[in-house]
Amino acid sequence: MRSDRPSEPTEPPARSAKPPWIRVRAGHAPAVAGLRDRLRRLGLATVCEAAGCPNLGHCWSGGRATILLLGEGCTRSCTFCRVGRHAPRPPDPGEPGRVAAAVCAAGLREVTLTSVTRDDLPDGGAAHWAETIRQIHARAPGVLVEVLVPDFGGLPEALALVFAARPEVFGHNLETVPRLYPAVRPQADYARSLAVLRAARDAGLLVKTSLMLGLGETAGEIAGTLRDARDAGARICFLGQYLQPTPAHAPVARYLPPAEFDHLAELARAVGFECVASAPLVRSSYHEEEQAAFVRRWRRREERR
Repeated sequence: MRSDRPSEPTEPPARSAKPPWIRVRAGHAPAVAGLRDRLRRLGLATVCEAAGCPNLGHCWSGGRATILLLGEGCTRSCTFCRVGRHAPRPPDPGEPGRVAAAVCAAGLREVTLTSVTRDDLPDGGAAHWAETIRQIHARAPGVLVEVLVPDFGGLPEALALVFAARPEVFGHNLETVPRLYPAVRPQADYARSLAVLRAARDAGLLVKTSLMLGLGETAGEIAGTLRDARDAGARICFLGQYLQPTPAHAPVARYLPPAEFDHLAELARAVGFECVASAPLVRSSYHEEEQAAFVRRWRRREERR
């Protein structure tokens, strides 16, 4: 990047007047409604709905969904996230089986698992995560399982539980640059999140991370964070525009134009990322055919070793 300063415009349009490149991809209504009904019947939630993802229709109609584990009550208060912060319920021991059943019934080709952060649990919910991955692998062989995990408090024994279940993609999001953590992720820790990525790499997993842009980060900070993530072992990187869920959440500092996302994709590849998605509406669990193809190639390569 040529400068440490954010490019113009530095001020966003009014919340009701997003720039023209922020356009939601329409999905196929019957496929979306059918998957929603199946998930409802099984008592499952998706982060697609809980977080108000703009790509819900696109991903669901393409055979990919992101299932939210461990309830909808988060123990942290990240200022970018729409998922509610309230007292969580005890883990439901039947949830892993229901998730696997939903994956089979919906005919999903790929599934992403994520969860609220459960600092109230001794292992952060890691055992529940691991059982869900195992159930899907057992009941739906061939489905690509991507996990988008919290940091589990950085506990090595908790992370080891998830590693042992061998998800096809291990994702943990840095979300933003380290300077903005106190304002955006006040209960998280940048160094701890890098350590999670490093531990997953050392366990032989395919590692992914994502950033939300437009929160006030500089070009130099983005470049430094990309280098940190790659050095920690991430091979996949997704970059997208932060969109303010409600007026009570962190404001958008600026909307990055598509050309800037293209430039950042080049930068990510230059620092060593092997699979990159970078566009305004990209989200960490976005249905990306390039990633699915990359994951399958990586698995074949690892199996030959």
